[in-house]
Amino acid sequence: MNDRFLKSEERKRIILDLLSSNDFVSIHKVMDQCNVSEITVRRDLTELESKGLLIRTHGGAVKSVAGGRLFTYDNKISRNRTNKEAICRKASSFIENNDIIFIDCGTTLSFMSKYVTKFESLTVITNSLPIVSELINFPGIKLILIGGEVINDRKAIYGLFADRNISRFHANKAFIGADGVSLTGGLTSYDENEASITLKMAENSDKVYLLCDSSKIEKDSFVKFAPLSAVDVVITDNELDNRHLDMYKKNNVTIINVK
Repeated sequence: MNDRFLKSEERKRIILDLLSSNDFVSIHKVMDQCNVSEITVRRDLTELESKGLLIRTHGGAVKSVAGGRLFTYDNKISRNRTNKEAICRKASSFIENNDIIFIDCGTTLSFMSKYVTKFESLTVITNSLPIVSELINFPGIKLILIGGEVINDRKAIYGLFADRNISRFHANKAFIGADGVSLTGGLTSYDENEASITLKMAENSDKVYLLCDSSKIEKDSFVKFAPLSAVDVVITDNELDNRHLDMYKKNNVTIINVK
């Protein structure tokens, strides 16, 4: 067998895809799919288990509550809702009339729609279907929906065309999310397509605000897509561990924790 055929991240995505449609995946199944050795598969399963994405069993792995398709919009929207709203309320204070802003998809960012309707003139560029649904009837807001493939369980638009469309725009500010953020790992996501969109928004903005609840701080997810230096301001909730807050400030990261 030749372990060089597929990179580690590609193999892990295959494993998660197999688990999205099956309750159990065997080591031998992954070996056949990826053309790699048993020791390589075991190492991949161990790394995915450490991130909470599956549970190791004899001869393979089963779904975890956190794994695969269970990371859907509907399943995430109610988690830490109060904190998410507080984060978005604070983030909206950095917006000014006539701004052009990116708003990322994701359940935290979806609450931004409550706090941007007060502006008399604002351009919002987004791939989030809930954001568009909430803002479509406000005449002061010019809405630009990024075109591409609609992913139902994420209620968002992704893909190659979406990446290209975002690159045609430039914003004053980007309000983005991540599934994990750490000083060593930077920004991480459970999904490559979501990560790609978020990165494009950050790259095409003058200033970048990362909105994430404290449960994601100093956690690394599946796909690394940007260094922490790509973000100008981190906005999180007041449940952030003081130890982590001090760490970030010592590393010159502008971090705001809100009530």
